Order: sequence, then C-alpha cells, then structure tokens
Amino acid sequence: MQDCIPQNNSKLPSPRITINSSTFLKIKLMIFRKSPLSATLRAALVIPCLLLLSLPLLSQQEDWIRTGTGLGVQKIRLAVPDFKAANQDPKNAELLKTFNETLWNDLDNAGIFDLVSKSFNPLEVPGQPSEVKYDAWTSPPPNASMLTFGNLGVTSDRVAVLGWLYDVKNTAAPQVLGKQYSDAATTDAARLIAHKFADEIIFRLGGGIPGVAESKIYFVSDRTGHKEIWAMDYDGANQRQITHLGAISLSPRISPDNSRLAFSSMGKNGWEIMMYSFDLGRMITFPRFGGTNLSPAWSPDGTHLAFSSSRTGDSDIYLVDASGGDLKRITNEKGPDVSPTWNRKTGAQIAFVSGRTGLPQIYTMEADGTNVQRMTDQGYAVSPNWAPNGQFLAFSWMRKYGPGAPGSNDLYLMDIASKQWVQLTHDGSRNDFPSWSPDGRHIVFQSNRSGTEQIWTMLADGTKVQQLTFTGRNTQPNWSWK
Repeated sequence: MQDCIPQNNSKLPSPRITINSSTFLKIKLMIFRKSPLSATLRAALVIPCLLLLSLPLLSQQEDWIRTGTGLGVQKIRLAVPDFKAANQDPKNAELLKTFNETLWNDLDNAGIFDLVSKSFNPLEVPGQPSEVKYDAWTSPPPNASMLTFGNLGVTSDRVAVLGWLYDVKNTAAPQVLGKQYSDAATTDAARLIAHKFADEIIFRLGGGIPGVAESKIYFVSDRTGHKEIWAMDYDGANQRQITHLGAISLSPRISPDNSRLAFSSMGKNGWEIMMYSFDLGRMITFPRFGGTNLSPAWSPDGTHLAFSSSRTGDSDIYLVDASGGDLKRITNEKGPDVSPTWNRKTGAQIAFVSGRTGLPQIYTMEADGTNVQRMTDQGYAVSPNWAPNGQFLAFSWMRKYGPGAPGSNDLYLMDIASKQWVQLTHDGSRNDFPSWSPDGRHIVFQSNRSGTEQIWTMLADGTKVQQLTFTGRNTQPNWSWK
C-alpha cells in the first residue's frame, strides 16, 4: 500500500486502482515496453555513439553524488585475515566461523574499503602483534595499507576476543586500534562482537563517521498471515516479529533514541497512529485523531511526530508532540498531502508528497508549514526520505508516467539546493520506500525485482545491491537512526 492518493488528470490515462474499506488506495501501474526487434540498423549504430557521448555527463553525476554521500574518496586497501583460535576449546570453531564471516561482511558492506582477497593472504596469518610480518602484507599480491587481525578463545562458557588494526606501512608506530571483548560463548555474542569491532574500524578509517553494523531495520511482513511490524539486523540477520496485532500495520518509524516505534494500523476505528515501547516490551496508548492517519515521522530530537491525517476531509500534514498532544495542522491545500519526512540534520524542514497539482509530487517546507517548494516537476514521485547530512532526498519516481510510457518506479537522489538528481536503480521493477542508513552511505528499500516484494540494500550511489528478506512479502523498511 502506498501512502499517496493521486488525483485524476483528464489528459493522462487513469491508473488502475483498488480501494479497501478505509478508502486507502493502492496504485497498480501497468507499463508496456516496445519490442527491441523493431530497432533499425541505423538506430543500432547511432545509440552506441550517443551512449559514448553521454559517459562524461554520467561520470559527473556519479562524482557529485558519491562525494556527497561520503563514497567519493579512494578506498583503503584493507587485509582482513581470519582470526585465530586462542586455545583448544571445542566451541572455538563455531564461534570463529560466525565472527570471521560477520567481520568480513561488515567491512565489505561499508563501501569505503578495498578488501584484500583472502586467497592473497600470506601463509602465516598473525593472531597477535608479535606475529605480524609487515613486508608480507605490504608487498604484492596483498598490497595492503591496513591489516586487522586477532584471536578468539572460549573459557568457562565465556568468549574473549582480542582484535587489532595496524597501519602496516608505518612500522615505527603501526597500531591504530586495539580492543578486547568478552561475552557469553554464543553465536549471537560472536556476531555482536564482530559488529562492534567492525564499527570501531569504520569509525577510525571512515572519517570519524560511526559504522552501521549495530543498527537495525524495521519493516512490514505478511509471513505470519497478517501485516505485522518486524525488525532485523542491518545485514538481514536475526529477523524477528515486533507486533502481534492480527491486523494491517504499516509505515514503521523508529524513534531517534531507539526506545519507541511509531506506525499506522487498521483498528476498529480506522487507520490510527500506534506506538510500541521497547523499554516496556509492549504497545502503549497514543491518542486517536479521527479520519485516516498514516505515515508517522519522528523529528531528529525525538520531541515531535509528523503524520498525515484526513480528520478534516483531505489528507493534510499534522504535528504532535511525542506523547500525541498539542496537535497542529501545517498544510491546508486542496488535494492530499502525505508521507512527511524531516530534515534529519536540522529538524527545521519537512519533505512530503502532495497531489495538489494532480499527480503526486515531492515538496519541501519549513517545519511550521511555511516556504513550500516543489522539488519534482513531472511524472509520479512518492516516498521521500531525507539523508542524515541534510543534503539529499531519496525517493521513488516514475518520470515517464502512464501506460505505454518507457519508465518504471525507480529510486532517485536529489540535491536539495540545486534540485540536481541522479537515478540509482535501472532494473525495470517497482522500487519504493527508500530509507537512509545513519552513516548516509547506504539505502534500504523495497523492490519486486525478485518476483515478490522484498527488502534490499545498496550503497547510496546505487552499487552493491543485496537482498535481505526472502520469506513472505516484506515492505516499507525504516533504518534506525543509530
């Protein structure tokens, strides 16, 4: 379901729609493509030339987007050999496997490292500083600049991990990081320790920006027969159900301090904003506002929620404080205003979707509803999400809208100041509901590219796409703030 209600435009073919009992509309767009067999030989010769001419422009677009998302610097050549066993405990093998796989994946997913293939590693892998042979790591084929290594051992049902990060080209003072961890001897603990160590490395080598290995993703899943809210680790592990309402729940939004989860759910009185407390481990009361209430969004300081409500007729954007009090209406235009998202850096602006000119478009405004600016100028644009640095909006956009039009729902990034945009997905499927990682280097989103709606992640420049969910239909992801 899409939190957007398009208005009919007599000059365009109407989309096919279905309406549920709450008049909540779901757009089903059908796109027809021309057969490639109709291309002439002349077109076959001309198109490659045009593509070659466009390469400098595409490269420039990629450069500014990569720089803005912190991905535009030269990657650090990092060697990550497997940690060694510190003793002979039989539990070591299982925990080492979990730890080593998790650490490698976390650093590989970071988007800022050029990891040395393990097949290039020297035969003698260090488990402690005295075993490091610098020339073996800085010479071909590893050619490493940085090396992380260490050991893991189980003693009396406790696991201890010692980890180091070395600048192997600085033999005089090589140590960048040295950490010691201890926890229960379980695979979950081994994963958590690997996440913590990976985040330490990313923080030190990634410009002081905290890593995301310990962050969570919240999403909607129907795998139990109802649309409930679920959570998972950033890499898709540890998927677990949060709500058990037996109803339709949508649009999960985690608070900045990770203590509460706001979402919308269909109850006896229609669509309402609901609240789950992680501190209490249960649902907590939240006011009912009347009408259809959807898509809550937290302010960066956690003191307010923005959401859309039809309590007075058209859907408009409202603000309330964190307890649901002090209700304020901040839009009042003909046509629906929905899907608010805050500027996560300043907390002073809100982006939203409006049908005030016909088809849904992306707008921005001050948090009090003033200074409204239209950001998209054509097609069908929905699901904005503001980057942590306040510079970019990610959103879903069908630029060529209508049956027979050569386009699909793809994800785009737009620079707020210049309105310059770049397209991130090009797979011909429906890509929607982008949500930024807290470091601004990744985006999670939903896509039906695998045949069913599932959750995917990618780097913020559109590369390194990975599928996270596989069971049931999984939609509307929301990445935690930290």
